[in-house]
Amino acid sequence: MKTLKTFLVSLVLITKLTFAQTNAKTFTLKDAIEYALQHNNNYLAAQMDEKISKARNWEYTGIGLPQVSASFDLKDYLELPTSLLPAQFFGGRPGTYVPVKFGTQYNATAGISVSQIIFSSDYLSALQASKALVELSQKNTQRTKIETQVQVTKAYYNALIAKERFTIIQANIQKLEKLLNDTKALYENGFVEKIDLDRIQIAYNNLITEKEKYLRLIGLSQTLLKYQMNYSLTDSIVLTDSITMFKDKVTELKDVQFSAEKRIEYQIFQQQKRLNEIDLNRYKMQFLPSIVAYGSYSKNAQRTTFDVFDFSKNKQWFTIGLIGVAFNWNLFTSGQRYFRVQQAKYNVLKSQYNLEQIKQSVQLEYSSALVAYQNALASLKTQENNLKLAQSVFDTAIKKYEAGVGSNLEVVNAEASLKEAQTNYLAALYDALSAKVDLDKALGSIK
Repeated sequence: MKTLKTFLVSLVLITKLTFAQTNAKTFTLKDAIEYALQHNNNYLAAQMDEKISKARNWEYTGIGLPQVSASFDLKDYLELPTSLLPAQFFGGRPGTYVPVKFGTQYNATAGISVSQIIFSSDYLSALQASKALVELSQKNTQRTKIETQVQVTKAYYNALIAKERFTIIQANIQKLEKLLNDTKALYENGFVEKIDLDRIQIAYNNLITEKEKYLRLIGLSQTLLKYQMNYSLTDSIVLTDSITMFKDKVTELKDVQFSAEKRIEYQIFQQQKRLNEIDLNRYKMQFLPSIVAYGSYSKNAQRTTFDVFDFSKNKQWFTIGLIGVAFNWNLFTSGQRYFRVQQAKYNVLKSQYNLEQIKQSVQLEYSSALVAYQNALASLKTQENNLKLAQSVFDTAIKKYEAGVGSNLEVVNAEASLKEAQTNYLAALYDALSAKVDLDKALGSIK
């Protein structure tokens, strides 16, 4: 009864999975990576940061281009301003003043002004820094892209391993089920003991339980993959690649050459050092003057009645025009400029130390990844041989039992060894594929 119940539960799970897959999207590994690069929030955010830095660069560029502004000012003096004139101008007593109101009630001024930076060390440095920041944001985007590809690839491999485990356990169940049915027939005819039948029944029940476990693991591994892709966790997904398609990726290494300069992390630290050097140069150039050319043209109207918009000949607008050059030179700052330069120098030295540190870090990461891959490759070869041996032992045990010269205990033990070998092989295969991804990342070959 328990076996029948377990079988029915497994059948329902398989039916649900099959039905869900009929309406699911299919993905190869390449498709999954492309989908992630279009939907992964971290990568999309990095792209937005890159666009922001580009827009900011154009903003800084615009500061050095001609600046044009227009203005219009209309005044209605409810009370004209009062000026004090010496009373002696009007025959009064010296030392006293007479309040006098000058001007008209309505005044209007319309004008346009233009300015252009001729030379500014701050502007030149800001322009260099903004361009360097664009390059830094591009490298950060590339780093996020690499990390996304690594995460999706590992998750895809993990899902394929779970799927392969399920397929293998199904094949084992079919083999053991035939043996179980044959043993039942032998038991019913009195050729084997009850203990022989029970041993095989226990092994069969364990496989059914394993099958249900791996069926749930398929769903869990696919959920992790969907999370890395930013694919809806409630929607179904079908992986069209098989794990055997990627086995050729785990091969012996030939002519591997490591260079820290290929690593995006090292390039990011290089760019940060470049920014600090630009900052140092900016402070060094602050002793230079800044030169700005400017000009303005305006017209002014003064009226006793509100007719400032009357442009007839007898309503005159007075013209004001000028051009000029502003020359500013900060000659003495009481040591402020000197200490700004010192701070910038220290930041450059600090960035150099950081660059050396990251160089050693990526070198260590490569060395670790190389050893891990070589160990994983050796383990995979061992487990592959063990799997072949375990399969051969199991096949032999079955044949001997069916020929009546072997025991069912031998079959059960061989089945347990085979299951362990299969598990170990798939685990070793995943470790090797995962280690290869880490090694490719450490070499800087993932773009």
